[in-house]
Amino acid sequence: QVQLVESGGGLVQPGGSLRLSCAASGSISSINVMNWYRQAPGKEREFVAVITRSGGTNYRESVRGRITISRDDAKVNLQMNSLKPEDTAVYYCNVLTYQTISYWGQGTQVTVSS
Repeated sequence: QVQLVESGGGLVQPGGSLRLSCAASGSISSINVMNWYRQAPGKEREFVAVITRSGGTNYRESVRGRITISRDDAKVNLQMNSLKPEDTAVYYCNVLTYQTISYWGQGTQVTVSS
């Protein structure tokens, strides 16, 4: 079992920055891939960024160059710069274990508005 707790969401003006963190606990040695997803009101949940245990990363095209994912043992971070109103969503941390079991955090709200 893996437990995930996100933090760092909030209200920010367009062009501003936020840093989200997700702390994992439990069977952290079983974690292979760590992801961030987001879900805007009335829309489906969508992939934002991924980082593997070896440090490989990939991003949704619309956030590439503005958002950086990083990983520190049992924590995954999402540094978000140059935020836009369309980045407003609930952001979810997700991990995939070597046994291909997926775990989700409870989500943290990010609102980009003037």
